[in-house]
Amino acid sequence: MGFQQDKHIKTIIIAEAGVNHNGSIDLAKQLINVAAEAGVDYVKFQTFKADNLVSKSAKKAAYQIANTKDNSSQYDMLKSLELSEANHIELIEYCKKQKVKFFSTAFDLDGLDFLNTLGFDIFKVPSGEITNYSYLKKLAKFGKPVILSTGMSTMQEIRDALDVLTSEQLTKDQITILHCNTEYPTPMEDVNLNAMLHIRDQLGVKVGYSDHTLGIEVPIAAVSLGACVIEKHFTLDRSLPGPDHKASLEPSELKHMVHSIRNIETALGNGIKKPTNSELKNREIARKSLYVTRGLSEGHIIVEEDLTAKRPAKGISPMDMPKLLGRQVIKSIEKDALLSLDYLN
Repeated sequence: MGFQQDKHIKTIIIAEAGVNHNGSIDLAKQLINVAAEAGVDYVKFQTFKADNLVSKSAKKAAYQIANTKDNSSQYDMLKSLELSEANHIELIEYCKKQKVKFFSTAFDLDGLDFLNTLGFDIFKVPSGEITNYSYLKKLAKFGKPVILSTGMSTMQEIRDALDVLTSEQLTKDQITILHCNTEYPTPMEDVNLNAMLHIRDQLGVKVGYSDHTLGIEVPIAAVSLGACVIEKHFTLDRSLPGPDHKASLEPSELKHMVHSIRNIETALGNGIKKPTNSELKNREIARKSLYVTRGLSEGHIIVEEDLTAKRPAKGISPMDMPKLLGRQVIKSIEKDALLSLDYLN
């Protein structure tokens, strides 16, 4: 369950299964199969006990009511979506067989302790816990790298959370901050991808993006801007009952997103502008050389009107024209001939 970031090369892609298993270990394994097939780095679940997370009187969010078509309490919904400790162990072993890394986010202090016993060497703070001092303090004491999600946050709240995390054993180099909008799905006008860059520039940390929009174009754009982590919800089928399915990618979309991100990583290159091997063969065909516009006799003095630029680029570059003006022709040149220094003194 290691987390390594190859600088400027590989984006860590986290496929967020979350609670889209609907409380079924079999569905959870099917989600792992999809994530592995798509080629993601991590498949992530959620670790919580409803009794520790929410009061029994807490209402669902509007999107949860709309997506579940059920007005029962948030407690009842979350209780049905818990994964037991035994479930975690089973899913970790299944991930190993499928060659994809298991990951989970804890939503309470007991969950943090449990995940730490599993040998996690990276942790993720969900957006809802960014103002949870005790949670951040406990996590910081583990001394392990942290991904901090920032949905619903102000810059000051992000700074405050960063201060708590770095007050113990963590350094900024160990922290990656994800720009995020906590609406499911997120309207395009609320994405504000440039905020990711603002976080990076203001706080001096690695950044990424946790996406809740429909489709895949926004996370792909985030990678082109420099995101080193992308997190995206996925499901087996958006029509399944549950709070998060409708804002999740289906299997073919997840695979397409991963493929597109890997292409973008390759396309970003090293930033050095020079001709590539693939285009060098076209340079002679596409560029031009200097040709004479009319027949020139021996002794003629070259003027600009004597020369024109035409394809192919087999001779003198048109950029060298100023160096040729005023030189004398030493043997006659036919009209439309490729100019050579052999004709000039």
